Amino acid sequence: MSATRAKITDVAARAGVSHQTVSRVMNEHPNVASSTREKVLRVIRELDYQPNRAARSLSSQRSATIGVVSFGLSFYGPAQMLANIEQAARARGYSIAFASAPELNEREIERAIAELRKHFVDGILLIVPMQGLEIGRVREFCRGVPFALIDTPAVSAAPGASIDQLEGGRLGAEHLLTLGHQRIAWISGPRRWHDARLRAEGWQATFADAGLTPVAAMEGDWTPASGFALTQELLASRVSFTGLLVGNDQMALGALWALHERGVSVPGQVSVVGFDDIPESRFFHPPLTTIRQDFAALGVESLTALLEVIEAPTADSRSPRVLKPQLIVRASTTALSGTDRPDR
Repeated sequence: MSATRAKITDVAARAGVSHQTVSRVMNEHPNVASSTREKVLRVIRELDYQPNRAARSLSSQRSATIGVVSFGLSFYGPAQMLANIEQAARARGYSIAFASAPELNEREIERAIAELRKHFVDGILLIVPMQGLEIGRVREFCRGVPFALIDTPAVSAAPGASIDQLEGGRLGAEHLLTLGHQRIAWISGPRRWHDARLRAEGWQATFADAGLTPVAAMEGDWTPASGFALTQELLASRVSFTGLLVGNDQMALGALWALHERGVSVPGQVSVVGFDDIPESRFFHPPLTTIRQDFAALGVESLTALLEVIEAPTADSRSPRVLKPQLIVRASTTALSGTDRPDR
């Protein structure tokens, strides 16, 4: 085969069929004899024929490309969402066009959507955990391009998929309460992120049901450095606590190191619960009890939700698909003993 890219007419000529027959084979049309189909597919492999996406787009008015708007890719959750969306899209025959929103505000989201629309994407997935983002505004920005939202509150009227962050918060708090802890502090993620707010609301609701209040409530920025610094502040305040809820595993890593530096035993004196179940969390010292989010399932469900809108844009509005998180118990938590005040 020459270095020149094979054309559909080259496939047709070598297979001894019309280019219309090659097209029908490529599009899995049923009205093609099995022997003809096998012969055409063999020639396609021999010539390494790759269909011209632009030409196919003109005939189908589809680009086979999904646009993704994302924010915060330096953090584990958004990065995992994007990676799993790309994998799910590839499995369905779609490629991904990506646009980043460097700031979590409507202007940047509008700019990113406009950038993707220039690529004539078939639909847009938005990973923008912005508190108070109005669906009507997103619809205006998309200007008729189908869209779905990822990891948005379940009350959203837009199609998409999410993991129940409120339930995840409840799972972590209930775990500590079940172990007998009542003096519990928490370090949430930045409250402008709706998932950080929902996790904290899950903690708060669980405490309220038990007639308790947190002994301290602090706000971090998702990084290990903030978990370390805030736990240092908490220890310096001399507030007595035996349980610590942390908004993500990265901040929990910093919290574990701050406790270690002060000689506070985990879980002997303080039990620690994280959120996300990052791959490294089972190798923390001690291995971290955390809330697992199934990002692979989220990628598949969010893409499926968008493809349903692309295929049936006039169908009735669809509620988001909600996935349940899972408590993963490891060695950073234990039942409260008789002597429960950290010796600091």
